[in-house]
Amino acid sequence: MDDLTKTIVERGDLAHLALFLWATGASSLLVWALREMAAGNKRFNDFVSEIASLNRLFRRGDE
Repeated sequence: MDDLTKTIVERGDLAHLALFLWATGASSLLVWALREMAAGNKRFNDFVSEIASLNRLFRRGDE
């Protein structure tokens, strides 16, 4: 990686390197956020399913 950075700096493409690093960081953050949101949605769905099963259980007890 050091050789790649040195080559980029020598060619004067420092702005391209900064843009690449920013884009990589932003994309990584987006992927992480989407994974966390998907996991949160799954946990919420599991919670709602458990509440629904409790409601069914309590309705059977009332009959």
